[in-house]
Amino acid sequence: MDIALWIIAGLLAADFLVGGVLQLALTKEKLVSAMAVMEVFSPGVIKLVGALEVLAAVGLVLPAVLGVAPVLVPLAAVGLALLMAGAAVTHLRRREWQGVAVTVALLVLAAFVAWGRFVVVPF
Repeated sequence: MDIALWIIAGLLAADFLVGGVLQLALTKEKLVSAMAVMEVFSPGVIKLVGALEVLAAVGLVLPAVLGVAPVLVPLAAVGLALLMAGAAVTHLRRREWQGVAVTVALLVLAAFVAWGRFVVVPF
């Protein structure tokens, strides 16, 4: 189970690190051309979500690797699950069914990591 949690946390971290960096680096117009859902958010909100994604990605892996405050790993996973819950609601409101499916899948994976690190194989 420990290996599965590491793999899932690593994949989530990679995904959210890339997504967060893109949201921080690209303009709103470029993001909207790739993801239409971004049109409903202000540039400030997009940057805030990007920063949260980068912080969560770092929090999924770095504390455990360094052995410093490893309780941050499941907390970062809970934060990502909450972020994905909000994203799923946004996609539902816009009737973007593929977006709902992707965000719910990411939510489930993040919740699995949180549960696994809080309950099954804590650090």
